[in-house]
Amino acid sequence: MITIANLSIEFSGKKLFDNISFNVQHNDRIGLIGRNGAGKSTLLKIFAGALSPGTGTISKPNDYTIGYLPQELVSDSTLPIFEEAANALSEIKNIEKRIEDITNEISNREDYESEEYALLLEQLAEDNDHLRILGGHSVEAEVERVLTGLGFTQEELQKPMNEFSGGWQMRVELAKLLLARPGCILLDEPTNHLDIESIGWVEDFLKNYPGEVILVSHDRQFLDNITNRTVELSLGKMYSNTMPYSQFVEFRSIQREQDVAAFTNQKKQIAQQERFIERFKSKASLASRAQSKLKMLDKIERIEIEDEDNSKLVLRFPNPPRSSRLVVECKNITKSYGDNLVLSNINFEIERGQRVAFVGKNGEGKSTLSKIIGKFESYDGTLNYGNNIELGYFGQHQAQMLDENAAVFDVIDSAATGDMRKNIRNLLGAFLFSGDDVYKKVKVLSGGEKARLSLARLLLQPVNFLIMDEPTNHLDMTSKDVLKNALMNYTGTLIVVSHDRDFLRGLTERTIEFKNHKLKTYEGDIDLFLESQQLASLQDLEKKDKTKKEEKESVGNAQEQREKRKAAQRERNKIKKELETCEKRISVLEEKMAVLEELFADSEFFNDVETSQAKQKEHSEMKEELDKKMDEWADIQEKMEIIHKQQ
Repeated sequence: MITIANLSIEFSGKKLFDNISFNVQHNDRIGLIGRNGAGKSTLLKIFAGALSPGTGTISKPNDYTIGYLPQELVSDSTLPIFEEAANALSEIKNIEKRIEDITNEISNREDYESEEYALLLEQLAEDNDHLRILGGHSVEAEVERVLTGLGFTQEELQKPMNEFSGGWQMRVELAKLLLARPGCILLDEPTNHLDIESIGWVEDFLKNYPGEVILVSHDRQFLDNITNRTVELSLGKMYSNTMPYSQFVEFRSIQREQDVAAFTNQKKQIAQQERFIERFKSKASLASRAQSKLKMLDKIERIEIEDEDNSKLVLRFPNPPRSSRLVVECKNITKSYGDNLVLSNINFEIERGQRVAFVGKNGEGKSTLSKIIGKFESYDGTLNYGNNIELGYFGQHQAQMLDENAAVFDVIDSAATGDMRKNIRNLLGAFLFSGDDVYKKVKVLSGGEKARLSLARLLLQPVNFLIMDEPTNHLDMTSKDVLKNALMNYTGTLIVVSHDRDFLRGLTERTIEFKNHKLKTYEGDIDLFLESQQLASLQDLEKKDKTKKEEKESVGNAQEQREKRKAAQRERNKIKKELETCEKRISVLEEKMAVLEELFADSEFFNDVETSQAKQKEHSEMKEELDKKMDEWADIQEKMEIIHKQQ
């Protein structure tokens, strides 16, 4: 359908693509992956015709259409949402007009046996078939179906486009693209502005789409649920295989090990050749052989491998101070914006160490309640905090609080303490700031870059109550892994608002659903929540026609999975308590030993031989116990890591 041949393009002297070739086949569902800056968005723009390559060609059939949705798009339209979306159906409108014209012409002709009349009938039949394929006979119903599937209510369909936030406007643009039904759909991070239910609807739509789909996404599950082919961009080259994302990553991991082995072997061979050349180039009897080896060396095609990615980087939040058992208590919290009621008489509490996910459709109040608890939003009702609470909050508005005149490096340097000061560049690299980017002023950064910088800085703060509102929106796979690993090891209390199912999986132990101005609590992580809603596969939202047998089997399987997950949750909680008990004992031992070691530092202490010997024995016994406890701590940590890997 689409063919790219020998494509090369460079920016600022750096080759982004180097002579790559690529075909999009019928019914391809392609996940386009690669590091930040590898060229994913650039390649989509080339496909869409919005950017021309330096060299190479791109070809497609004349009647083949391509629809493209970029990451960000600003609209100043004042049309109602429904009308704005319906504008995407220009092809349907053109066909309907042509059908009307042909019908009128046929009704006024009497040359029923002529060739022209036969051609008109043939064209009319083709147009009616085409209209049926495009869903033209039910345009209004189709527009409504797509918009409501993307989260709009019936009342909102008649509201002007410019009354909605940028995220909701992006949903309208996505609706227009889906309604237009191009031959190939190009999507750049489409889930950034969607909630969990809307993501499920889009997944179902794209899986059943009659054309081709190419998408860039950092949502692993979204990629796995839709794609049947993965294409990776790396070091200007392209790697493609007919498998979804997770399988492809495993395949590439094995391939990378082989590449590293080949790279290491080649490096040794080159070093040997270079030593030979250097040693014998001045000897007349061996100079010709040295020169020959030099020519051979020049012809060797050097193996290139990417640097190890920062997902290997292990970052931890600083140890937070211990808070009281009760962290926060909400009593009859109500919030309205004018006549728009968002939250009504909300009551719940969070205790020390709990990890809670806020989920639900956009606009149901998840971010609002996060801001209320984070002390960034007014409210009616009562909000009580426990003692010794050190609150950390991440939301998109946090980026506005950065010093506009500070450099990226300085923002992190001013917040870093201890050993973290040695790893500032690693931390910035993990959040996609590399090279000279670290010296950019905050004021020249994009919104996404500022959000990532705020997130990196938050990792350095010793807070015991952390609230995170959509932290993964501007992160790539590597950065998400770094953040999730840090949060998995975080010992404080956590609230996270996210639509990223893979990120939430195993991270939280309690899920709170926001719906109709109220909250409903579910024990367990996001998978248990989805299963409790009979949404083990989110596409079940659209499948209302299940047979009773299928329903029974589904419930049985869901019940079995639920029991397994509950057992796993109990095991996690048990190990977590073991870890806390062990860490408390380690702290006590270290404190007591420190007191004794202060005594030992005073030479006069040893004048009392009996007392000093008793204290030395006590110190020795505590050291022996501490060594055992540290081994025990390591074993428990290993158990915890095994459980996390099984999520």
